[in-house]
Amino acid sequence: MDRSRVAIIIPAFQEEKNISKVVEKARRYGRPIVVDDGSQDKTGKIAKKLGAIVETHKKNLGYDAALNTGFKKAAKLNVDFVVTLDADGQHKILLLKKIIKLLDSGISIVLGVRNKKARFAELLFGLYTKYQYGITDPLCGLKGYRLEAYKLCGYFDSYKSIGTELMLKNIFIGKSFKQVYFKVKNRDGKTKFGNFIMGNLKIFRSLFFCITKKFNVKKL
Repeated sequence: MDRSRVAIIIPAFQEEKNISKVVEKARRYGRPIVVDDGSQDKTGKIAKKLGAIVETHKKNLGYDAALNTGFKKAAKLNVDFVVTLDADGQHKILLLKKIIKLLDSGISIVLGVRNKKARFAELLFGLYTKYQYGITDPLCGLKGYRLEAYKLCGYFDSYKSIGTELMLKNIFIGKSFKQVYFKVKNRDGKTKFGNFIMGNLKIFRSLFFCITKKFNVKKL
């Protein structure tokens, strides 16, 4: 697989301890695009030094805004496939090879499935999407897309969906998807998603919009 055909988007906020090992491994499989989401540490500088494309937000705009920025850049690069990867080192980088192979075979979306969830709200979100769409772990940050899935919508997210809107919209209209299961690694440092209460509230908000939002597309 030609690395230039693949963009690997890595949203990052205050991840100077983890970003180097993530970028170093990710660049074996594609072109890393690190979106430095308002970090006050050396996250962006380290990523750039290692050869990543770095897009910078002057202030912290959040996970979905970072992914939006990353997808815009990937579209300009005219790649075929886009993989999203967390910057905290919890995802198995070796899975990128399998994800890219599935996308290259014609699958529209590939979804990572973690062996454990960090929050109760994630379990509820997963129960809903499992029943409604057959999706086991909607909030896993490890996902792969054919770029055409993004072009179909013209954006990644419109309502702070925690990385789920583009996926759900495409699967809603009948685009093909596969799921890959993996064991998450322990992260180095504290989560940037918020404390127990705020983290669960963000997920419940996203779940509410997931259930009530009507996609402006017709099923295939």
